[in-house]
Amino acid sequence: MDALPLFLTLKGRQVIIIGDGEAAAAKARLVTAAGGIITDESADAPVLAFVALEEDAEAAAAAARLRARGLLVNVVDKPAMSDFLMGAIIDRSPVVVAISTGGASASLSRNLRGRLEALLPDSLGGLARAISGSRRAASKAHPSIADRRRLWERVLAEDAPLDPFRPLADPEAAVSAAIAGQSALEMTETRTILVNSSDPGELTLNQLAALGRCDTLVVVGDVPLAVVDRARRDAMRLPALPEPAPPGLTVVLRLA
Repeated sequence: MDALPLFLTLKGRQVIIIGDGEAAAAKARLVTAAGGIITDESADAPVLAFVALEEDAEAAAAAARLRARGLLVNVVDKPAMSDFLMGAIIDRSPVVVAISTGGASASLSRNLRGRLEALLPDSLGGLARAISGSRRAASKAHPSIADRRRLWERVLAEDAPLDPFRPLADPEAAVSAAIAGQSALEMTETRTILVNSSDPGELTLNQLAALGRCDTLVVVGDVPLAVVDRARRDAMRLPALPEPAPPGLTVVLRLA
C-alpha cells in the first residue's frame, strides 16, 4: 500500500482552495458536500488545502506556502506535488467508497467507479442508517456482543435478507424483520472447504467470505498457511470438528 486511505471529517472546518476554473469548482463542490467551509489563504484555522493552478511553478510555490503553515496540500492533476490524492467517489451516504490508483490513471479510477456504482443499489445508504438506528433493538433481542456480530454477519451475507448488493424497498422494515428473527447464537452452520492450491486467490468469493466471518475454524491436514490466514483472526481454532458443532459458523479446511 503506497498511501493510507482516510475519511476526513470536514463539517464546519475551513478548507483553502487556490485557483479557479472547473478543477477548483469540482473540489469546492466536494468540500461543500462534506460540510467544509471554502476559504482562501487568509483563513485563520484551515485543516486542508487544494491548489488548482495550471502553471507548475505557480502551483509549486502555492503548495510550498501552504505546507509552511503545516497543511496537507493536494495539487490538482499533479500527484507528484501532492501530499494526498483524491479518489473516484461513490456516494451512498453514509456509505462512501473511494477508489485511487495512486495517480497512475484517473481514467482507470473512473472506469472502476462506474462499474462498482452499477453494483451498489441506491438503498445502500438507507440500509446503513437503518442498521445504525436499530442498535437498541438489536441489543435487546440479541444481548451478547457475539450474538449481535453473528446476527449481522448472517443477515448481511450474500443472498441473505439484508444483502447490501440487493435493492431494498424499505430498509428499516427489512432490518426490523432481521432483528426479530432467530437468535444468531441459536444458528449452527458447518461448511467444508476443500483446498487444492496454496494460493488463496483460487478460493471462490463465497469461500473467502465464509472464512472471513467464521466463528470456529478446523484445519485438517497440511493446509497452506496462506489459506488459513484468510480466516477471521479471532475465530476459535480447533484440531477437529466436535459433536455437536459449536454455535455460529464453523469452517472446516481440508486438502482436496
